Amino acid sequence: MSRGGGIRSARFLAVSTGLRIIATPVVMGLLMIDGTTPGSLATAAAIVFCLAAATDWIDGRLARRWGVTTMLGSFLDTTADKLLVTGVLVTLVAVERASPWIVVLIIGRELVIMGLRGVIAAGGTVMEPSSLGKLKTTVQFLAIALAIVRLGEPVAGLYIDEWVMLAAAAITLASAVDYLTRFASSLSPRSAQQ
Repeated sequence: MSRGGGIRSARFLAVSTGLRIIATPVVMGLLMIDGTTPGSLATAAAIVFCLAAATDWIDGRLARRWGVTTMLGSFLDTTADKLLVTGVLVTLVAVERASPWIVVLIIGRELVIMGLRGVIAAGGTVMEPSSLGKLKTTVQFLAIALAIVRLGEPVAGLYIDEWVMLAAAAITLASAVDYLTRFASSLSPRSAQQ
């Protein structure tokens, strides 16, 4: 790819990441106005959220295809994802469509892994996303989209979105254990002294 093409590609990806950041308060605002009972604004919020989530998948594919992955781009992309997920989850708790303990678990995991990523980056290593981490993101996005609109009636005492959110929590926890196990050596005193 030419230098000019690489710059245009990087700009496109930066705009896409920026749109994800802008979409976060839009979804949050629509949910807050909609309130505890999903209405027409919930549908609009779900559409904006799904479009924002789709840009994450598209960005990753295009960045690899175009060969324009950078440390800054990776940081901004990860930050946009975390902002979208955590912002909308907190709002879902506020409108009583998500369990506070699940949201604390998901956000807590993100903070721990972000810290681990920083320690590893300080050592000059990039922490590549694992397949379990990618699955975690996909299931979280699905659970959040379903919680925004909350379709149907409860099944065995829980709505479908609540069952999917439980699955997201389990995968989130499993991916945290996976990362911490794989990069435990980076946290050892010997690594800190090197």
